Amino acid sequence: MQLLSPGQLGSLSIPNRVLFAPLTRTRAAADNVPGDLMAEYYAQRASAGLLIAEATMVAADAQAWPHQPGIHSTAHVAGWRRVTDAVHAAGGRIYLQIWHPGRATHPALNKGAQPISSSDKPIRDDHIHTPEGKLPYPAPRRLGTEEIPALVGHFRRAAENARLAGFDGVQVHGAHGYILDQFLRDGVNDRADSYGGSIANRARLLFEVVDAAMGVFGAGRVGLRISPLVPFNDMIDSDPAALVAHVADECERRSLGFLELRHDHHDRPAELELAALARKRFSGALVRNGGFTRDAGEAAIREGMADAIAYGVPFLANPDLPVRFLKNAPLNQPDPNTFYVAASRAGYTDYPFLLA
Repeated sequence: MQLLSPGQLGSLSIPNRVLFAPLTRTRAAADNVPGDLMAEYYAQRASAGLLIAEATMVAADAQAWPHQPGIHSTAHVAGWRRVTDAVHAAGGRIYLQIWHPGRATHPALNKGAQPISSSDKPIRDDHIHTPEGKLPYPAPRRLGTEEIPALVGHFRRAAENARLAGFDGVQVHGAHGYILDQFLRDGVNDRADSYGGSIANRARLLFEVVDAAMGVFGAGRVGLRISPLVPFNDMIDSDPAALVAHVADECERRSLGFLELRHDHHDRPAELELAALARKRFSGALVRNGGFTRDAGEAAIREGMADAIAYGVPFLANPDLPVRFLKNAPLNQPDPNTFYVAASRAGYTDYPFLLA
């Protein structure tokens, strides 16, 4: 299978093209510090070509759900070091996804701090889970132009801390309606400064963050995730094809390690068109993610439409997913009731491995 053949993500060599997608699992310990349970979870899945750890807070006021990990303190670095040591001891490779929620949070999660965004538009028709219960999303504060360098600085320090914690690289989270996506897509960004209007302006913050991460790890150890058609967090863009073309061109110019397209549904015609466009304009590693099966992933790689496939829920429930793909073995079924159970092994580290 080409899906199980060695590959290259920038300067990182991978033994197979089955990547572990970043998944929110809410298992961090007190003060958002990764603990031994998280180390066991990631080490169990070290047979992936690359593990991409979950969305991780770059700042103290960037929490969007309880028990999520951070990377902005020395305690976080020490906690993540336990994880990376365990993964490396098991023969794996692991990147950290660096992330800020922007408007997709609530003051109740951040000691009263108002969320920030590219605009003052709140997430409509949805609620967020907080210590005070389920609440509507509040209107964010429009980030001032003069404040943007400090935000980029948070991401730079997060990359520096990720390196100290032993990660092999980082992925910049520019998808799913979080802060960088809130600047990138014009359904939210209505700015009139140098960070709004044209696609180049709206992508400016995204690539300032990418450049900051490259300054720490080098271009070959930095990945970028975008989701041009995913509506999560009340997101839309008026011209997703032009957005993908610009992002792919900028990744090409930088020789970025990889570009990940997070699809809403990978096999929909509009998503296939964006994948073909990204493939045409970016000669580096293209990672795709969004409902792939074993056979669909194999077909995408065989047809040259991807260099690797990121699997989320199937890898969550099958810690030995590459082995199961190799043997075409049955898959464990995931239990959604345990996806977000804090401090519990249930549905986290207790999924069975395939018997020899």
